[in-house]
Amino acid sequence: MAKKDSQHQKTSMSLLFRGKNIFKPINTGRIDERVSCIREWIANIFFYTRNGTTIMIDAGYNYDRLKEKMEWLNIDPSEIQHILITHQDTDHVGALEDDSELLFRKAKIYIGEIENEYLSGKRDRRVIHKLYKLPKVKISNEKVLLKDKQVLYIDGIKVECLLVPGHTWGHMVYLIDDEYLFTGDTIWFGRDGGYSFLSTLAEDNDLSLRSLAKLKKDITGRKGTIKVITGHTGWSEDLNMVFKHCDRKCTPFLRHYEDPEAPYDGYIEDDDTKQNAQNIYLKEKTFN
Repeated sequence: MAKKDSQHQKTSMSLLFRGKNIFKPINTGRIDERVSCIREWIANIFFYTRNGTTIMIDAGYNYDRLKEKMEWLNIDPSEIQHILITHQDTDHVGALEDDSELLFRKAKIYIGEIENEYLSGKRDRRVIHKLYKLPKVKISNEKVLLKDKQVLYIDGIKVECLLVPGHTWGHMVYLIDDEYLFTGDTIWFGRDGGYSFLSTLAEDNDLSLRSLAKLKKDITGRKGTIKVITGHTGWSEDLNMVFKHCDRKCTPFLRHYEDPEAPYDGYIEDDDTKQNAQNIYLKEKTFN
């Protein structure tokens, strides 16, 4: 369903969110010397590179420009051996589904053991206050199932897995080398700080808020600088702003949650160019 569902989302969500200033993905490029980013419409996928190993974080839509944009960053899809999945929504796993181009057919995917229940058919993914059931995702890659607080090492790269259920029942975030937190759809950055992600897309909003409060306590209690990198609204290392509204959910279509910096239509990518990707570092999100 990846190809059909990706195209459906491009059409329907473009119409639904156009002019609402909700999604502000960062463009294709580099955050720093370790983290690269690709923009796929309103979503971002990431690559973490150290000591010659590149780990992919999420796999985005079934997106026909993925290979092209990876070439902008000199990343070869065939060399990707490890992919961390935050959750199984189409805009995060589309490039792995069986009807995709299978650019990563040899890669091992890492996914939470609870989240994998969507893939095995034990759970249905529901959105819009449980009124709409999303199509089942089918992925044939080898899987490594993860537990909450599990720590693994991939070619010397430390990956800490933290369960943050709510958006989906088994959503994971990943703290890599104690410095980079990839949050998927756990946090939404607005103009004045971070909130729990979009309420209409959550399995359980109250659970999302509890998970985010727990994550805040964990992350803010650590030493050193941590870059918090979201799936749709950029990155920041200002933890006070990242978790400023962790007790509130983002409710789309209310003016309070509009971000004036967000594009009118996030599905138009005219400003995402090869030249900028290769020459400009991606700026940190600023808040009012």
